[in-house]
Amino acid sequence: MKIKRQKQAKKTISFYKYNFSFREPFQILIDGTFCQAALKNKIQIKEQMPKYLMGEVQLCTTSCALKELETLGKQLYGAKIILQRFQVRKCPHFKDPVPASECLLSMLEETNPHHYFVATQDHTVTTGLKKIPGVPLLYIILNTIVLDKPSQTSLDHVQAVQLGELVSPAQQQSIRSLKEEQGISQKDGERRGKKRKKKQSNPNPLSCLKKKKKGAPTPPLKKTEPGEKRKRSRHKKRKTEGGDNTSAPVKHKEDVWSQQLGDLLVQTVCCNFFYIKFCL
Repeated sequence: MKIKRQKQAKKTISFYKYNFSFREPFQILIDGTFCQAALKNKIQIKEQMPKYLMGEVQLCTTSCALKELETLGKQLYGAKIILQRFQVRKCPHFKDPVPASECLLSMLEETNPHHYFVATQDHTVTTGLKKIPGVPLLYIILNTIVLDKPSQTSLDHVQAVQLGELVSPAQQQSIRSLKEEQGISQKDGERRGKKRKKKQSNPNPLSCLKKKKKGAPTPPLKKTEPGEKRKRSRHKKRKTEGGDNTSAPVKHKEDVWSQQLGDLLVQTVCCNFFYIKFCL
């Protein structure tokens, strides 16, 4: 039975870890009824609670729970001594104390943002806890501490988050912290949501300019027919220094070669004449 109870506790703790971001050390709110049951069954809470939850634990209570035990008298004196050893968390009823059941439910608020476990034997507290998602419940039965299964509201909440209908409390807290870091308030979000009216502006001056007229199209080149002769283009006449329009002489390659040959013949004749004269 002990092994089965340990496995079941491990499953429920992993459920709250992954879906509601519970982390060690686990904070456990304890009231006088749980301490009285532990005293009757001879259960040492400080020793057995960390072993059962398989992690570090912070045992705490409220000032309203302590004052309730003081008013009940000597019958719950032993439970009062046990409860005084735990940390006392501040509650909003410091000046005007209320019953412990109301105080514990007020500490949890709507979504249990501080990730409290609740250890109690009070039926009014247990019925109120089952309406709040993400609150693990501890109670004593048959001389043992038992962690209750997740309530139906917790299961429905997880299913709604998985389907995308809701945002988990951890995600809501992270969104708030990011908004505070960036300095974004709710008023800024409302302002962004409103649409601004467009101001009447003058037309663009460039759009008012007249369109430029396109140039006249260039006439297409005339194609020569197969029977017609092709016209030759004449060279333009260059102006000389005197101003007369005379065509520049064009030297052909044959004239250049003939001139060079004539020069060579003249040179050879002169050389032969001088050589003969020198020999004589």
